[in-house]
Amino acid sequence: MAFLNCFKSTFFIWFLLIIACGNTPKAEKPSSEPILVPNDTIVEKPVIVAANRTDAYLPLLKGKKVAVVGNQTTIIFKTTKADTESSAPYVHLVDSLLALNVDIKKVFAPEHGFRGSVDAGEKVKDGVDSKTGLPLISLYGKNRKPSAAQLKDIDVVLFDIQDVGVRFYTYIATLQLVMEACAAENIPLIVLDRPNPNAHYIDGPTMEKAHTGFLGMTEIPLVYGMTIGEYAQMINEEQWIEGEKKANLTVISLENWTHETEYSLAVRPSPNLPNDIAINLYPSLGLFEGTNVNAGRGTELQFQCYGASFLDSTQYSFRYTPMPNFGSKNPKEKGKICFGKDLSEFPKMSGVSVQWLIDAYTNSKDKSKVFITSGFTKHAGTQKLQKQIESGETEETIKESWQPDLIIFKKVRKKYLLYP
Repeated sequence: MAFLNCFKSTFFIWFLLIIACGNTPKAEKPSSEPILVPNDTIVEKPVIVAANRTDAYLPLLKGKKVAVVGNQTTIIFKTTKADTESSAPYVHLVDSLLALNVDIKKVFAPEHGFRGSVDAGEKVKDGVDSKTGLPLISLYGKNRKPSAAQLKDIDVVLFDIQDVGVRFYTYIATLQLVMEACAAENIPLIVLDRPNPNAHYIDGPTMEKAHTGFLGMTEIPLVYGMTIGEYAQMINEEQWIEGEKKANLTVISLENWTHETEYSLAVRPSPNLPNDIAINLYPSLGLFEGTNVNAGRGTELQFQCYGASFLDSTQYSFRYTPMPNFGSKNPKEKGKICFGKDLSEFPKMSGVSVQWLIDAYTNSKDKSKVFITSGFTKHAGTQKLQKQIESGETEETIKESWQPDLIIFKKVRKKYLLYP
């Protein structure tokens, strides 16, 4: 009887295995559709960044002399369990391409440098990458656009930098200037797309033409809700390149991503954006960069708090003292006790807020200390916002004033979206 029961059990397991093998689905192209498992749990397919889609762009690099525009976020994710368990789950794209015998001649580095350790606003020097021996050419030093001489020996430029979807975040200005340089020299440009963690909304004041510059080269909203690949297409087709030229542009797209997909960055996109909360608050708290109010630089709560020594201490229970640290050698209000608010547990935002600017201005003991007028205008893209705050307008009224421009932008944006 024991033998018979064992035989029945073995036969039943064998029978289930046959059924399972007979119903194995055929391989199909990656899709953004969720996977349904037997218990009706929805499992989202992993996002595949363009850098990992080597089959799509390696043929375009074969036999070519390549320049890479990148920084510490220019990574390719390891895909095997053994690789991720033995070391970091990613490798720098430059290292990967060199291992594949791609002929990389030089690297162009944006603000913060190739390894991402330079302070905001600090000039980046040319040099040599200690790991690869490749020449490093700064696009945040003597020049911000590759020169004809620097591109003379290049057949194709590969651009791969993680953006966070905020107009005054300078990587999109670097993108536009690289596009201009490539268009002028008739050199193809390949943009490897990456998710934008702030792509789920469009909001904020729109840049006015009179105030365009490196903190906003085009007349777009503060938060524009596009990946860097989508935005590159907009730059090209809207003829925002100098001389109304077009770059020979190829965008390698993401897989399994939408504008509503939750996505955490594996690497800090810049020294003072350490986590998801800081990145989400950055569009709003980044406006403090044009003021004398500290927005967490010189602390471990970068862009997760704000405060100043000249704010009324009776109005705040939170206080901190900014001191030099990684990414901020000389923070605003250095060594001073700042009074303000801790926003590190604030719920995820889907819009730009000016409530904290209004709060800081209202509770400043010396209101003349708040705004650095020229700097604030460059960040806001308009002189109106400072005037609105100083005149006592509410956040609701201020946000209403943005709507006509946002409606126009959304119509234009729609033409260049690659993802739902």
